[in-house]
Amino acid sequence: MDDALDPRLNAYRDDLADIRLKGRVEAERFVEGEFARVTSPLAPVRRRPLPEESLDTELLKGERVRVFDDSGDGWAWVQSEADGYVGYLPVACLGPDTAPPPTARVIAPRTLVFPQPDIKRPPVGSLTMGALVAIVGEASDHNAEYAELDSGGFVVRQHLAPLEATMPDFVAAAEPFLGVPYLWGGKSALGIDCSGLVQLGLWMAGQQAPRDTDMQERALGTRLAGIEALRRGDLVFWKGHVGIMQDGQTLLHANAHHMMTASEPLEVAVERMEKKGVAVTSIRRLDFG
Repeated sequence: MDDALDPRLNAYRDDLADIRLKGRVEAERFVEGEFARVTSPLAPVRRRPLPEESLDTELLKGERVRVFDDSGDGWAWVQSEADGYVGYLPVACLGPDTAPPPTARVIAPRTLVFPQPDIKRPPVGSLTMGALVAIVGEASDHNAEYAELDSGGFVVRQHLAPLEATMPDFVAAAEPFLGVPYLWGGKSALGIDCSGLVQLGLWMAGQQAPRDTDMQERALGTRLAGIEALRRGDLVFWKGHVGIMQDGQTLLHANAHHMMTASEPLEVAVERMEKKGVAVTSIRRLDFG
């Protein structure tokens, strides 16, 4: 087996593996997998197919996955097409990849789905920022304009944007999550972690980003020599943690100290971490050129 293969990003087990890894790993059989899409508002991805297993990440409605195994026990072993993350999620969160492809994404931190184009009707669900939807119709009343979704229901139109539209500032995409509860593995306005905040913010700005902190520290931007002269959008890394600079002095980060996404002076966060014996490992500056 290739020791360099990260199991978070490569689908292989003793009994089954991605056919693209043939010759690099040993497995009883290799499969191409079948594509599916997330149909639930959020899909929890776990390292093992157990509901009590800690959350590794979440996939959002409309995201495409490659399914390698559906063992019939309610869990599917999948790989995200967006960031390559591998794990187990409930089969009930998936649907066939045959529906109309997504045409828009949610740009509000959270939006409600109404059964009819009427904001006075009790919502039948909600979607979070980054969710992908297919619009099949439009409607309006004296309160709002609505997009009709292929999956059913109506969303107010101003909470959606075309897939090709991107936010010019990824920090501005992350800032609305201020006060959102900290959730290990979370990637939504219902709960989010530090690397999920970075990834989602960058995705909304049209930039690809890996999921976990160590991956982001290796892949994103250019390393700065020191902590001085920081600017908006710089990423500050500690072992197992990352934050986003809102300006030269202020750090935005989802963290377990506040148990929410908080904004605080960088020097305060650095001092608190140093008291725990954890020092800044790098500062990365992103260049979207």
